[in-house]
Amino acid sequence: MEIVITESYEEMSKRAAQEVANLLNTKPNAVLGLATGSTPLGLYRELIRMHKEEGLDFSQVITFNLDEYVGLPKEHPQSYHYFMNENLFKHINIPPQNIHIPSGTTSNYKAFCQWYEDRIRQCGGIDLQILGIGADGHIAFNEPTSSLGSRTRIKTLAQQTIKDNARFFDRPEDVPRYAITMGVGTILEARKIILLANGKGKSDAVAAAIEGPVTSMCTASALQLHPNVMFILDREAASKLKMIEYYEWIQANLPGAPKS
Repeated sequence: MEIVITESYEEMSKRAAQEVANLLNTKPNAVLGLATGSTPLGLYRELIRMHKEEGLDFSQVITFNLDEYVGLPKEHPQSYHYFMNENLFKHINIPPQNIHIPSGTTSNYKAFCQWYEDRIRQCGGIDLQILGIGADGHIAFNEPTSSLGSRTRIKTLAQQTIKDNARFFDRPEDVPRYAITMGVGTILEARKIILLANGKGKSDAVAAAIEGPVTSMCTASALQLHPNVMFILDREAASKLKMIEYYEWIQANLPGAPKS
């Protein structure tokens, strides 16, 4: 596990974008797992800039999003289809057929979830998965007590998640109660994972994920079991880490570390 502590949201976003760019420059047909929410917006803005100003190419890239609200059509301004199109896809040269986002309006959710899992495997698996983290430590919509071996499925959202997301809707009662989401087990199969977190509001969740026990009460803690995880944090999000001085010591000495 690599812990990268940055001084600002902008620095965090640029570091994450550089990791994505490094992958695409070595593997142009990489498979990316993408997240929604306010945290990755800076990352997406930087990727758009790199595409327009530096020629970062997405023409062979395949993407899979983590989740979608159940019941929201693609055109709904709060759907994750709409979010991804407005904040990334329409600004880069990714072919529409290479974009995969869970359907919130399918007529058979069980069959769709199995198709989504199968499609990820058909594309060779996810090379790099981008994650955010909820205030209670959840990743994607894998709420506390979710199985750490779970696959893509429908989840009932926790009251805290509904409350946190109510700011995006006209009324709190408009927030969907269900979502279709990749499971923790699905996420852990990605070859590399980058989790982004910023702000004091995420500091407890970050500390639990990195330094707490592996538990379904904090589904992000399952990332401790993955061999190639990078947490990119701003200083506020990292403020509750007990070993923060050690992580910064590692980061400062990383360039001189023996190459494996």
